[in-house]
Amino acid sequence: MHIARKRVARLMKAAGLKGVCKRRFVRTTVSDVRERWAPDLVDRHFTVSQPDRLWVADATFVSTWEGFLYLAIVLDTFSRRIVGWAMSTQLRTPLMLAALEMAYAQRAPRAVIHHSDHGCQYTSIAFGKRCEELGVRPSMGSVGDAYDNAMAESFFATLECEVQDRHHFRTRDAARREIFRWIEGWYNPHRRHSSIGYRSPRNFERQFFGEDPISYPTILPRFAPPTALRTHP
Repeated sequence: MHIARKRVARLMKAAGLKGVCKRRFVRTTVSDVRERWAPDLVDRHFTVSQPDRLWVADATFVSTWEGFLYLAIVLDTFSRRIVGWAMSTQLRTPLMLAALEMAYAQRAPRAVIHHSDHGCQYTSIAFGKRCEELGVRPSMGSVGDAYDNAMAESFFATLECEVQDRHHFRTRDAARREIFRWIEGWYNPHRRHSSIGYRSPRNFERQFFGEDPISYPTILPRFAPPTALRTHP
């Protein structure tokens, strides 16, 4: 086994490849008082027949030399499209509200379900009040169950592999630019998903509405080569 590993390591080095290791788990959201928990309106049924029927939301962190940058997202389970996102140096309710506001401004849904964990940012009075004003229906899964928000976790795993593990960010601004570039320049318009017939989120939605798929200008290559690790100024 040891000899096989050394052989694989030599072959990878000769090909200019570098392995990607999963990062240690860091908890981002912490449960708040049970009285403000929303009911589970999803019960692990994430398949919907139309856009803007069910959104899932969550947050993660991106490491930089300046410290953490937090990213909150809202994902439409129909097309896997990121319909709202926001970044901040603080993991607080305004971050989640900013992602929600972007999603609502772009999609103008009617009675969409917003499914999240029980993080205090989502159970806050301010977040619940804003959902009520927008007509958004909050939903929360069970505590400590990864399957209840697996779709958001899958997105973060892709972000980690394709962005975080291939860059070393000196500043938070550099991380912001790269994440924006990846979401809006690659993930939404180009990245194909097996669960939606190997189409990108935008093209899947266009085909649903009977429109021709669009060939968006490629801002990011489909798979950035592992040798392209670079340090942002």
